Amino acid sequence: MTKKIKDLVKETYTAAIQSNSGCCGSSCCASENDTNFSESYDGIDGYNQQADYGLGCGLPTEFANIKKGDTVLDLGSGAGNDAFVARKIVGESGKVFGLDMTEAMIAKANENKQKLGYENITFVLGEIENMPISSNSIDVVVSNCVMNLVPDKVQAYKEVHRVLKPKGHFSISDIVLTGSLPKGIDDAAELYASCISGALNKKEYIRAIEQAGFQNVKILTERVIDLPDSLLLQYATPVEIKRYRDSQNGIMSITVYADKK
Repeated sequence: MTKKIKDLVKETYTAAIQSNSGCCGSSCCASENDTNFSESYDGIDGYNQQADYGLGCGLPTEFANIKKGDTVLDLGSGAGNDAFVARKIVGESGKVFGLDMTEAMIAKANENKQKLGYENITFVLGEIENMPISSNSIDVVVSNCVMNLVPDKVQAYKEVHRVLKPKGHFSISDIVLTGSLPKGIDDAAELYASCISGALNKKEYIRAIEQAGFQNVKILTERVIDLPDSLLLQYATPVEIKRYRDSQNGIMSITVYADKK
């Protein structure tokens, strides 16, 4: 099942690049039904529109306390959007690494990097649960709506802990649940790649971070994601949707910050 999910995610995000139109229908972190999880980068230094495919759900670099000269790792770096923002902050004396498991995204990121003339950014092909990144080598980890796509979130956060230097930290934007989703939605494989079916309950998500060894875990931002009935009806019955709407359950975008000892 894990391989099937990863293959689906790769296919989905490869299609986003090939279509050159950002998210590809209901299979990315947005949908043809006008649901978009991303936030505006207007006014953020280092932002490059060509690298923004609308695949995020927050602005993790805005809360990451990145400093000039830092070494930053962007997980699920895509076409380079957050990596380029981080590079603006670290300056010429810093370094930025972008990790992504989709070859098409790495190729697009390197194309964008070449156009921008940046030399202190390296895009690496690899998976978050087993990163080809040296231990204790990163000052700050950022990620934008990607950890929910990883089947083993505890292992993913253990890897984040491993690569961070002592006293390092992360700022990660992600999708979490409060309560539970209708079964049809939770079971829909294609919605895994839309950051929905792969999302954990918020309490479980925080527990996974703590189990990986992090301290001072803080939720810095929370935003409710409202899915339209037109999307939900593809995967759930009207009765299930009404029950879901009447409950306190929901989908949220959060930005989480935590430290390594």
